[in-house]
Amino acid sequence: MIILHGLFGSSDNWFTLAKTFAETYHVYLIDQRNHGQSPHSDEFDYKILTEDLYEFVKEHHITDPVIIGHSMGGKTAMNFAVKYPSLVQKLIVVDIVPKTYPIHHDRILDGMDSIPLEKLQTRIEADEILSKYVSFAETRQFLLKNLLRKTGGGGFQWKINLKAIDNHIEEIGEGMQYEGSFEGPTLFIMGERSDYFQAGDEVMISTVFPHAKIVMLDTSHWVQAEKPAEFAATVLEFLKPA
Repeated sequence: MIILHGLFGSSDNWFTLAKTFAETYHVYLIDQRNHGQSPHSDEFDYKILTEDLYEFVKEHHITDPVIIGHSMGGKTAMNFAVKYPSLVQKLIVVDIVPKTYPIHHDRILDGMDSIPLEKLQTRIEADEILSKYVSFAETRQFLLKNLLRKTGGGGFQWKINLKAIDNHIEEIGEGMQYEGSFEGPTLFIMGERSDYFQAGDEVMISTVFPHAKIVMLDTSHWVQAEKPAEFAATVLEFLKPA
């Protein structure tokens, strides 16, 4: 099983759920480029992220993986499944659909850019600054997990490549990069209170993923974090052998 985080996230967002899935599967948690512990790069779009995943699968000699992706990670997973369908056993996409989304992270990026990393003394101070841009405390807490104190003191730094994300934010909103469809078993787990899924999106989903099943959970965009037990149960039920 390969799990891909979303924008501003990292592999450690999935540690708890990964332990549950690891009772049945060998689980790989991936930091996508410009996130977590992975290298920073000026290049950042879904075709590149798709090829990153391809290289990971080949390098680790992974066969027939189940691939789970949330948000941006879901877009990577969808593009990978369409381009490399023979390399995917089953696909699970979390609160994202194969369409283009308007830019809606600009306020977050402005807030993160406003934090004076060299002069910053504490995470509390960073939270106070970010609160002027991001009202929800849970979202700020998630974003500030990317804040890393420099070795030996002297301020903080971002683990994520904030500049590259800012420069390529339009590309991260884009839809499918490859023509075609994925005929394998596919599950979309969506948040009922999320605005990432709108009426009519099921038609688009069925065009690209004709064997897709859609399950709604009572959450916002952070489905796996808000209802982890229900999320895990939904995933494991879908993965049961026929």
